[in-house]
Amino acid sequence: MTYNYETKGTCSRKITFDLDENGNLHNVSFMGGCNGNLKAIGKLVEGKPAEEVVRILEGNTCGPRATSCADQLAKAIMEAIHA
Repeated sequence: MTYNYETKGTCSRKITFDLDENGNLHNVSFMGGCNGNLKAIGKLVEGKPAEEVVRILEGNTCGPRATSCADQLAKAIMEAIHA
């Protein structure tokens, strides 16, 4: 199933990803933000278990911000899992 998440407090504005029936992530993409870094995150998490990705990325910050695009991805995944 495809999920869309509007980010809060980051340069990226939206995250789109698929979550398969086994709970693995696919096709993670970010709208806005640091293009190269966010493409790299998408490649690194491709096919990984969603809950593992959350454990790794949750709480990551960006400069003085209390969140980051990676942290927002973790939040988006949690929202999708508990939807």
